[in-house]
Amino acid sequence: MIGRWTEWKRFPKAERGEHVEAPIGPGIYEVRETVTGALFAFGSADSVAQALAALANPPRSFTSWFRFGGPAASPNLEYRTCATSTKAEAKIAAEGMIDRRETFLRGAA
Repeated sequence: MIGRWTEWKRFPKAERGEHVEAPIGPGIYEVRETVTGALFAFGSADSVAQALAALANPPRSFTSWFRFGGPAASPNLEYRTCATSTKAEAKIAAEGMIDRRETFLRGAA
């Protein structure tokens, strides 16, 4: 069974000690830029909380340790989630949303 989308929440900043508030189980997530509304990330996952946490703390490459200067400014992001009963259900729902979005964009072009 597919739940409802949560309200948009500000993406947590690790340096402030903030945490992601998301289902530990399967579901769908959507991340967008706050100012423009541009889609930043979208997908289904076994654990929505882990998927969003991975976006908040991307792994650093070996060469990034040798760059000078501070970390690149990350965009101001917000996210929402939708819980599902199973990973398969989340994947089907996400694919359906992608298909509808593509159909809409083709019609708008």
